[in-house]
Amino acid sequence: MKIFKNMVLFAALLVAMPISAETASESDSTDPAPAAAAPATVEEIAAGTCAGCHNADGNSVIPMNPILAGQHAEYITKQLMDFKANGEEPPKRNSPVMSAMVAALSQEDMKALGAYYAKQKTNPSQAPVDESMLEVGKILYHGGNIENGIPACASCHGPNGSGLPPHYPAVGGQHAEYTLSQLDQFNKGDRANDNAVMQQVVSRMSAHEKRAVSAYIATIR
Repeated sequence: MKIFKNMVLFAALLVAMPISAETASESDSTDPAPAAAAPATVEEIAAGTCAGCHNADGNSVIPMNPILAGQHAEYITKQLMDFKANGEEPPKRNSPVMSAMVAALSQEDMKALGAYYAKQKTNPSQAPVDESMLEVGKILYHGGNIENGIPACASCHGPNGSGLPPHYPAVGGQHAEYTLSQLDQFNKGDRANDNAVMQQVVSRMSAHEKRAVSAYIATIR
């Protein structure tokens, strides 16, 4: 009887073994979950998302796109944040192109980009400017226009255009075409993310004065 019981137990084990083996095999063949992609580095973001308009090092050669290299980190970060919509609230700074570029960026990414571009060496604009306007632009930049209540640009942006962080950006060597486009946007109210400081200043400037000071700024070294 004991031998018979042992034989029954042995047979039961033989039946169970393939099931266990199948289970193990199925478990072994299960593909592991794919590893999460590593976050992009700031260099990868600059070389991928930003390089098409600003070059990887922030020295844009396209006159309508600003040179970012050497700009104050806090200022760049603020502008990137202002381009991004906040829920149902529209961006504080209007630019469909830039809003699309920053949509996937986190606040940490924006801070990292600010720090990255601030460390890059600036290559000032080499685009040609109207030299006949430089003298008028120089007077406006350093002395303003007292008669029309226009303050000197240098009072906020420094005599050499280096700016006063974090609120007043460096402007020296910036493309004249880009600077003029921003003055026009401030004047029209299309850009209003500076507590209306520039809007008040630009509202007192003539079209000729805006072109002249933009041309002079591009030559500051």
